[in-house]
Amino acid sequence: MNDGLDTPDNPGAQSADLDNDRDLASIPSVEVISRAAVMLMSASAERLGLADADPESSPHRDLDEARRLITALAGLVTASVEYLGPHAGPIRDGLQSLQRAFRESSAFPDEPGQGPGEKFTGPVY
Repeated sequence: MNDGLDTPDNPGAQSADLDNDRDLASIPSVEVISRAAVMLMSASAERLGLADADPESSPHRDLDEARRLITALAGLVTASVEYLGPHAGPIRDGLQSLQRAFRESSAFPDEPGQGPGEKFTGPVY
């Protein structure tokens, strides 16, 4: 069984999965950065419980984890915005939406400028 994880019985399984898509060296940097951003956005939304009908009772909700993911996303976006071209706007909008959702989800919201990733993006209201 190939579960995509390297194991002693299955070395290189993860790299084999990448070969199935495309050789990593042939993927443009903007696509790698965009994919990473989308993965961080999706994981953040899951941790905020946004994928469930009732976010507050979501079994996946974990605001501490969401804070980390949103901060990582903000750092990635800030560091790579000049390379994202037309993708920059939608990715920044998604990031700001997650930052707002985090603030709304918090029992004790952070002050503007102190929320997840706001040291990179500036205050989000």
